[in-house]
Amino acid sequence: MESVLSGRDRARLDDGDDAAFYDSPRLVTHADEPFLARLTDLYASVLDPGDRVFDAMGSWVSHLPDDDYDRVVVHGLNAAELERNARADEWFVRDFNRDPSLPLADDAVDAVLCALSVQYLQRPAAVFREFARVLAPGGSVVVSFTNRMFPTKAVRAWRTASMDGRADLVAEYCRAAGLGVVETVRERPGGDPFYAVVAERADGR
Repeated sequence: MESVLSGRDRARLDDGDDAAFYDSPRLVTHADEPFLARLTDLYASVLDPGDRVFDAMGSWVSHLPDDDYDRVVVHGLNAAELERNARADEWFVRDFNRDPSLPLADDAVDAVLCALSVQYLQRPAAVFREFARVLAPGGSVVVSFTNRMFPTKAVRAWRTASMDGRADLVAEYCRAAGLGVVETVRERPGGDPFYAVVAERADGR
């Protein structure tokens, strides 16, 4: 049961099939270079070499530091993009708005990353509960975003919120899953504002 967004909040301008919308690969980045460099720096502050990483709602690049990780699993909506991701040890395609479940075991990863995509989730509480389930105790969730989006696919709650309001929404998503927010980053390293919410799983769920 969705406990964060109302039906009105979840509404999109284009409620057509997401798989069809993302059918053609987009081998581009969705933020400027200073944003992406800051994102990699943030990941470096959260991740340790040898970690198991899940990159949710990702694509052909994961913006990870150059460190070696034990396992990197990437999820997205376009197989051609995911096949191009050089950091992915494994990848899978799934539409979280139809099926928010993850094909990962409990405590399977040390970090869940979600860059530039959270605005499209219509059932964020269900997805974030899955993030919490697959996250090992002490693990981190990092959700980053800027002011760019595909507006027809973003949920109404996101489209109508300020940037700070969007950070509050992500914090709500985390708390609905039992994750504790430990940091909210609000910066402008370049033209695109850089926002990120970092949350952790405590020793229990």
